[in-house]
Amino acid sequence: MNTKLFTEPTETAVTEAAEILRSGGLVAFPTETVYGLGGNGLDPDAARKIYAAKGRPSDNPLIIHVAEIADAERYCITSPLYYKIAEHFMPGPITVIMPKRDCIPYEVTGGLDTVALRIPSHPIAHRLLAEAKIPVAAPSANLSGRPSPTTAAHVITDMMGRINAIIDGGDCDFGVESTIVKIDGKHVTLLRPGAVTLEELRELCGEVAVDPTITEKPAENFIPLAPGMKYRHYAPRAHVTLLDGSHDAVTACLTEAVNHEDIGILCYDDMLPEALTSRSNVITLGKESDPTETAHKLFAALRAFDDMQQVTSILAPLPDKKGIGLAVYNRLIKAAGFDVKKI
Repeated sequence: MNTKLFTEPTETAVTEAAEILRSGGLVAFPTETVYGLGGNGLDPDAARKIYAAKGRPSDNPLIIHVAEIADAERYCITSPLYYKIAEHFMPGPITVIMPKRDCIPYEVTGGLDTVALRIPSHPIAHRLLAEAKIPVAAPSANLSGRPSPTTAAHVITDMMGRINAIIDGGDCDFGVESTIVKIDGKHVTLLRPGAVTLEELRELCGEVAVDPTITEKPAENFIPLAPGMKYRHYAPRAHVTLLDGSHDAVTACLTEAVNHEDIGILCYDDMLPEALTSRSNVITLGKESDPTETAHKLFAALRAFDDMQQVTSILAPLPDKKGIGLAVYNRLIKAAGFDVKKI
C-alpha cells in the first residue's frame, strides 16, 4: 500500500485525510497523548483494517474519538456522571466507557456492549474529527505490543505501507495514552491511568475504584474492558527489567550495569553522574521529581533502545505511583512483562 505523508497539517491535508476516513481508509494523526490510527468507527471493515494494520488481537477494544461532548449521545447511552466528567476534563486526555448504541459495530468494541469514547484536545485531531463528521475509532498508531508513537517518525517506522495516510503534527504533549474510566451507574472505575490522574478523578467524583490489572498481571482468560489491559504492551525489542529497592540500591545497581554495553540503562537525570549519563547505552527521563517529563519522554526512550543493536536487555527503576507517575508505572511494568527484581 502507498502511504501518503502529509508533512504539514494544512487545511487541504486535513480535508483529504477526512475524506480518506469517510471512504473506509486509515489515517494516523496526532493527539495530545500519542498518535492515533484512525478509521471510520461506524464501519466494521474499517475496524478490521485497523486490527490487521497493527497486528492487534480482535478482542482488544478500540476507542472512538469525537469532536464535541454532545456527540456522545449518538453513539453511547450517556449519564449525568459522563457529563460531569466530560465538562471537567474534555477535550483532553481522558476516555469514558459507556453502553454503546446499535450504530457502533462489535468489531470496534471487541465484542463488548460498551464503547470507549474520548474528545482529544489536539487542534489537528479536533479539526480532523470536525471535518470527517464521523466517530473515528483510533488505537495508538504502532504495531501491536510496541511502544506507542509520540512522533510522526515513530508512526512512519511502524505503519508506512500499511495504512493510507499519516499527518505529521510534531511531538505529542503528554506522551502516554489517555486515562480510561468505566461508568457503571454512579460508580467509576479506573481501567488505565494517564494524564488525568486518579487523585483528580477522586476529587471530582468521590470514590473511584482501581482495576487490579493496572499494577498486576491479568489471568489468561481475562476479557479486557479497555485497551492496554490484557496483552503485553509498550515493549521495546530488548527485555525490560524493573528494579524495586531504595534509591541508593537502585543507583548502585545501575552504576555497575552501565559498564556492560549490552545492557540499556533507563534512569532519571540525577541518578547517575554526568560522566555515566553520557554513555551511549544510557537514556535519561528527566528529573525523578517531575513525572510529567518522564511520561513525555518514556515511549521515545524505549524506542531509542531499538536503534542500539548491542542492547539486549534494559534496566530501569520502578516508578512512584503518585499522580501521572501511576501511568508511567503502568506502562513500564507492562513493557517489562511484569518482570520486577527486588534489590
